[in-house]
Amino acid sequence: MKPSLLLLHGALGSKQQFGPLEALLSPHFTVHSIDFAGHGGLPVPQGGFSIACFAEDVLAWMEQSKTTRIDIFGYSMGGYVALYLAKHHPEKIGRVFTLATKFTWSESIAEKEVKMLNPGKIEEKVPAFAAALAARHAPQDWKGIMNEAAGMMLSMGKENPLKENDFISITHKAIIAVGDNDGMVTRDETVRISTLLRNAELLILDDTEHPIEKADHEQLASEIKDFFLEE
Repeated sequence: MKPSLLLLHGALGSKQQFGPLEALLSPHFTVHSIDFAGHGGLPVPQGGFSIACFAEDVLAWMEQSKTTRIDIFGYSMGGYVALYLAKHHPEKIGRVFTLATKFTWSESIAEKEVKMLNPGKIEEKVPAFAAALAARHAPQDWKGIMNEAAGMMLSMGKENPLKENDFISITHKAIIAVGDNDGMVTRDETVRISTLLRNAELLILDDTEHPIEKADHEQLASEIKDFFLEE
């Protein structure tokens, strides 16, 4: 029987973005993916977006699917959720592979990121991206989803859900990966987190930007397969 693997998307994303990757991984894994609350057309949770809320989405899926333990590939925010679960529910999480995950947050960093989440400017300057977000999150209003994501980032800037001692306490085998051309996540912060984790390896992907759509899916699938299938 093939091992199971859960794919977790990033902020403003949806499970549909994993289509090409799922096709490459499905010969080797039973691949699962979920939409976080407020993404992919799902309603926004009453308390708004938070890492804790998205972690609960994973736990709810595990309960519904009768999954007791799962390996996770998490892209961007999905990687943060994966390690948050590894910290708070270690018995439920196997190995973790994160890609392009921003772990370092402060008020200044959050404010800088939020400046790029202006629905009006995006609609004006990048209409194709606005249209993609509208289609991805319908029937929900993508502008509201973006504002929720901005609010979550500002909250993370004030109080990071995972602190240095949390990373140190995580013992799960992990790969912490980032692209060498990622404009959002720095190599330095990725190296730092991979060093804090007790059982993690650092992976730098050449010629790779932040968006999952621009990744070399064959290379990424090969790295994922080698990591999760190794003895």
